[in-house]
Amino acid sequence: MTASEKLEKKLGLKDPTPATTATENQTDNNSRRSFLKKSALGGITLGGAFMFTPIEDLIAQSTQNVKRYSGPSDLRITDMRYCVSTVLGRTAIIRIDTNQGIYGLGEVRDGADERYALFLKSRILGENPCNVEMIFKKIRQFGGQARQGGGVCAVEMALWDIVGKAYNVPAWQLLGGKYRDKIRIYADTPEANSPEEQKRLIKYRTEEQGYTWLKMDVSIGELKGKPGTLVNDKIWQNAQGNLAQWGDQNNMMSYANTLHPFTQIQITDKGLDVLAGIVDNIRSMVGYEIPLSTDHYGHFDLNNGIRLGKALEKYRLAWLEDVVSWEYTQQWKKLSDALETPCLTGEDIYLLKYFKPLIDEAAVDIVHPDLATSGGLLETKRIGDYAEEHGVAMAMHQAGTPVSFMASVHCAAATQNFLALEHHSVDLPWWENLVKTTDGRKLITKGFANLPLDAPGLGIELNDEVLKQHLHPSDKSYFEPTPQWNEKRSHDRIFS
Repeated sequence: MTASEKLEKKLGLKDPTPATTATENQTDNNSRRSFLKKSALGGITLGGAFMFTPIEDLIAQSTQNVKRYSGPSDLRITDMRYCVSTVLGRTAIIRIDTNQGIYGLGEVRDGADERYALFLKSRILGENPCNVEMIFKKIRQFGGQARQGGGVCAVEMALWDIVGKAYNVPAWQLLGGKYRDKIRIYADTPEANSPEEQKRLIKYRTEEQGYTWLKMDVSIGELKGKPGTLVNDKIWQNAQGNLAQWGDQNNMMSYANTLHPFTQIQITDKGLDVLAGIVDNIRSMVGYEIPLSTDHYGHFDLNNGIRLGKALEKYRLAWLEDVVSWEYTQQWKKLSDALETPCLTGEDIYLLKYFKPLIDEAAVDIVHPDLATSGGLLETKRIGDYAEEHGVAMAMHQAGTPVSFMASVHCAAATQNFLALEHHSVDLPWWENLVKTTDGRKLITKGFANLPLDAPGLGIELNDEVLKQHLHPSDKSYFEPTPQWNEKRSHDRIFS
């Protein structure tokens, strides 16, 4: 290695990936010239005690407090690449690269197609990633409700990661500052095959891991094999005799794909007693010091939702989640008015625009955006702020990798009316090891996420070795070039 190469390495001017094109070589040369020009303007001197110091050490010492990435106005997006993990079945991570060696990480929501994000590559190439809001407004038309918002949100996450690195500040600082240094987490607790297994799952969360908030499923699937608990359920069962909420997507007439009001499944009094008994059992395990939320009841109408809510009311649940579909604002209003237990929805809602009717009508007590669907960090903070003005709290849904988790942590820190953030992979021992924190902190300590106080951007880097062990079998590629997504082939403007 020549003295010049050593100097470039110390100063961080050399791109970690070898340049392969004339354009990239020209960018490197421009970066060197820009650095030397800014160094001269910044007053680097060669006199005094430094007179006889080797030139590499001299400049390294003189510039030790100069930010490595000091040209945000010159940043440009040069690439988007991806990998697909097995988290929650299938969750894609994207990486947006720039001409200054800075990259940003984002995540396409769990269960969504990575092509939702790759489709946007041709729309953002050449843009300055620091113009987050402008780029978001440019691409938001290509997002939609639930998983369809995953691509836009992945890009938005990655942009904030880049901006934070460019300005050497954490993402929460860019959102206006923080209200808290650690983020309370609620641990998802899946249905178990037996009371003993349920007790083990809860003990692991509360005693070993230190979580102070739990969420559990209270599905009518628990009534399988219990005669006299449901009306009109058999016609909806699959070949295994289950009411599968996540069934065949191609069969629009399946139970999974039939909206709640249209199944005409009813819960009998006996069925309500069984479901209440499940909650009673959990309450006896955890007591009343720990908030307990419930979710995934099944597909039945508002009337049965109210009946179930009343049957569970004495257990003082933290909330009832997604009893009916989010778009039925008037039904949510009726549910909230009928029950004392807080009502919550929002994990499938894209953009503040679609949260507003629920908030304006006082139809919910808590909004529940998933940052990987709702629009990313800034849009989710806007949702929280709008809810706060109307006396509505915000919890956050999260069921992905540590990338969307940390994006949510930064947003939660910057939003005053925040309650708790979901962690859906408590039982995966390798989940936290998918990333490394850039400031050496632990990701989670005793049920709280640790906010990066100084680490720039999202404050994480991928742990390549671990992530490669958990790539989806359908796509083992790992951040390979994606030139097939470079070309834009349509006129996208949505007005005449």
